[in-house]
Amino acid sequence: MSTTTSPKLSLANGLLTNGVSTVAILYVVLYGIYSRIEAGALSVSAFSDLVNNTIPLAIAAAGATFVILLGGFDLSVAGVLSLVNVVLATHPLDGAGGALASLLLAIGIGAAIGLCNGVLVAYGGLQSIAVTLAMMILTHGLALVVLDAPGGGVSDWISDTLTNNLWGVVPVSGTVAIVVALLWAVFRRTNTGVALYAVGKDQTAAALSGINVKRTRCVAFVLAGALYGVAGFMLSAQTASGDPNAGMPLLLLVFASVALGGTAFSGGQGSLYGSMIGAATLMLLQKVLFSSGFQSFYIGLFQGFVMIAAVIFVNLVTHFTRRSGSHA
Repeated sequence: MSTTTSPKLSLANGLLTNGVSTVAILYVVLYGIYSRIEAGALSVSAFSDLVNNTIPLAIAAAGATFVILLGGFDLSVAGVLSLVNVVLATHPLDGAGGALASLLLAIGIGAAIGLCNGVLVAYGGLQSIAVTLAMMILTHGLALVVLDAPGGGVSDWISDTLTNNLWGVVPVSGTVAIVVALLWAVFRRTNTGVALYAVGKDQTAAALSGINVKRTRCVAFVLAGALYGVAGFMLSAQTASGDPNAGMPLLLLVFASVALGGTAFSGGQGSLYGSMIGAATLMLLQKVLFSSGFQSFYIGLFQGFVMIAAVIFVNLVTHFTRRSGSHA
């Protein structure tokens, strides 16, 4: 019996089982609903506000994807976001040069925390969920030391420029997401990018093929932390002030975005693109629910329902397409 499938069937299967495609379709459907119930949904200002609100979560979810692709878990994202936010709010640096220095500082904070996570998990042999939970508590405590209550102020250049539009049309914050996506496209084709998926799929087989598993794990945590730093920088631009609890509301949404984007928590399958679009979908869902008149306490319920439905859909399609392929 032949197991060969036609190119058209393979293409259809790939599109349906691809988490990026699924969540992108869901986003388009939700935006269509949003445009029907909100009069100004298609305006430049409304789209810019949506992008600005989405970017911190999207970049944080992109960072978490690195660790989840390895089958790990990183709870330190919330603490890094909070710590970066209060540091930038208590040490504002003016002008474009100050903004660049603040960005590098944010990335440095995130990468340093990621390195601590990576060393303890990869070389210390500790469980990622335990290490990153401890790091979340530690960084949240540091955030409270830096700023014990909401206050402070991010530099005007950061809060104004990064929430504005280029040429009056393109959100500046959206260009940051595009840069992150382009860097992922490059990284994915590097030896470390290939090793990331190999280790996530089968750590033993990856080691036998010559991949340095410990180094790959450590690098993943560092890159995740660096992106958390960028997310904290963008969050600071949105809030224009500091809050030692700024990252906590995004913690569960980060993992919801990753799951909605089709990344398997078992490791080895998924994409940074899917996580970012998943974040955009969750934020758009909030807009749709608010515009529909739903109370705020229903939002989490609907977000969880959509995430579960999307994951079940992908799993069902994967199951049936594999069966059809095996009987072809």
